[in-house]
Amino acid sequence: MKRKIFITFFIFIVLASASIAMCSPIDIKYENGIYHIILDGNKVGKRLSFVADQSLITNKEMHKKSGSTLTINAGFFDPKNQKTISYIVTDRNTSEDPLLNENLLSNSVLRQNIDKIINRTEFRVVECDNKYHYEIVPHKTPVDFACSIITSAQGGPLILPELRLEEEFFIVKKDDKIVRESASVFEKTARTIIGLKGDEIHILVITNQNPMTIYEVRDFCKKLGLDRAMGFDGGSSTSMNYKNSIDVVSTSDDGGRMLKSFLLFK
Repeated sequence: MKRKIFITFFIFIVLASASIAMCSPIDIKYENGIYHIILDGNKVGKRLSFVADQSLITNKEMHKKSGSTLTINAGFFDPKNQKTISYIVTDRNTSEDPLLNENLLSNSVLRQNIDKIINRTEFRVVECDNKYHYEIVPHKTPVDFACSIITSAQGGPLILPELRLEEEFFIVKKDDKIVRESASVFEKTARTIIGLKGDEIHILVITNQNPMTIYEVRDFCKKLGLDRAMGFDGGSSTSMNYKNSIDVVSTSDDGGRMLKSFLLFK
């Protein structure tokens, strides 16, 4: 009798575990130096958020501080004054505004191109009639009537459906020659990418084991069949923590680079 009860209980545990796995809203694969994370958009909802710290902290510190399941680096920032270069919306309110960064406005070149910088692409969680959907659009893109942005993080450039390097001030051309480049768009480096495919949210953490140019990232996103994709801060900022099992840093410092804003999934 005890044997039958034990077997029945064991089968129940196995089936329950399988059911939980099947219902999990997150799937993580690792291959050739790239973490490919897929979130089920229908199940994510309020569990996805973007936050910023008052100063700068590592991804690992934010992961521990927030108690999140998944923590990934997000928008651009100025390490000199620890202020943002990207808009961040948290709990429906703008928590970080690049127009409050005096270094952007005091630099004559940046000031002349401020409209391009503040209209860089962002990832949004949008609520309409108690339902959630996700957008990858330029910052100034209005939301539909009766909808509101719950949380968002700006980065750039837009990768799919097409690159917007000049429009977002990641490159500057003069006489058809590139005279300025930012975010190492032409260099092979680690990168943090977020995209959409139907109802799925795809996140790519491209590590130093397989660094890519932005054009290689574009081709890879096309291969994955993504509908839209954009970059977050990359290079040494590329960071990821998942539970207590995955810790990705892109610097020689095991703690990782000090960062400003983060994607949290709880």
